[in-house]
Amino acid sequence: MRITSIDWRCEDMALSKPYSIAFRTVSEVSNVIVLMRTDSGALGLGAGSPEPHVTGETLQACTGALDEHAPALIGAAPLELVRNCRMLQSPLARFPAARAALDMALHDLFGQCLGKPLVEILGRAHGGLPTSVTVGIKEAEAAIAEAQAYLAAGFRILKVKLGDDIEDDLERLRLMRERLGRGYRVRVDPNQGYDLAQLQRLLAQSEALGLEFVEQPLPVGDGPALRRLPAEQRERLAADEALLSENDALRLTEAPRPYGIWNIKLMKCGGVHPARRIADLAETAGIELMWGCMDESVISISAALHAALASPATRYLDLDGSLDLARDVATGGFQLRDGIMDTTGQPGLGVRLTAGD
Repeated sequence: MRITSIDWRCEDMALSKPYSIAFRTVSEVSNVIVLMRTDSGALGLGAGSPEPHVTGETLQACTGALDEHAPALIGAAPLELVRNCRMLQSPLARFPAARAALDMALHDLFGQCLGKPLVEILGRAHGGLPTSVTVGIKEAEAAIAEAQAYLAAGFRILKVKLGDDIEDDLERLRLMRERLGRGYRVRVDPNQGYDLAQLQRLLAQSEALGLEFVEQPLPVGDGPALRRLPAEQRERLAADEALLSENDALRLTEAPRPYGIWNIKLMKCGGVHPARRIADLAETAGIELMWGCMDESVISISAALHAALASPATRYLDLDGSLDLARDVATGGFQLRDGIMDTTGQPGLGVRLTAGD
């Protein structure tokens, strides 16, 4: 079996619920959808969601990289998975979303060739796990209403976006706890929006607010300041924008470690293959993993879930990126019941194009 064609197209997808984070408001996203076909008729799917604010990769850069480098995989054997993924590493180093889209399609084909779900081939380490759902920056009453809707739908973990104003952030969290009780978990994400003093204010109230952990509170360059915090505080901090690559992961293992949790996103690191290498480093170093996402198709959310459930270091999921899309080009990939995500048992990623796509 050989790869005979690789096509890709851009899909603009509106969000059913626009949201705000520390540095922008999001109402629509663009994904690049990769379709990789073989001479046996198999179709592997991948999706890229470039994020200039995180990796510097624009949509134009992503599609340009695919135009230039995807044809190198024509004629490759899908069963030579590792070799094929290595081919992408150097030429697509600066285009992680493009690399991720091709990497996913390769893993999808690999699983289909073997007739098994990808997670089983990689070595399942977990059954289904609960995912968080995101409440963006908004007025307290609106945030409470959105949280109530998520809790009514069966979710029990909220990720609340912070970083606009520390006073407003603390008040919103306090009101959410007061009105909604303690029957759910809260993790927060300032998206680099705090300075050290603001972070310390948040940490001083974390127990009273019942915060699980704090994701990427300071700008990436402020890592040395985090290393001066007490160890018990650093263990409840999660790296996001500070962790883009395997080299970043190596630096983050150096003592004193600034973060006790790493958020792996396929769009940051370039797909399942590099993500698994980062996950292996985390497991060796005793670092807990969260698997996160951008606003993405079920294609890439499913790929992240397969990788997450195959890593012993995985403790948290934040894979809600497809739930607020007003439309998607694909379906399947995962099942979601009462906030618990698991794979479907279908070969590969278990995704398929929707009718008409």
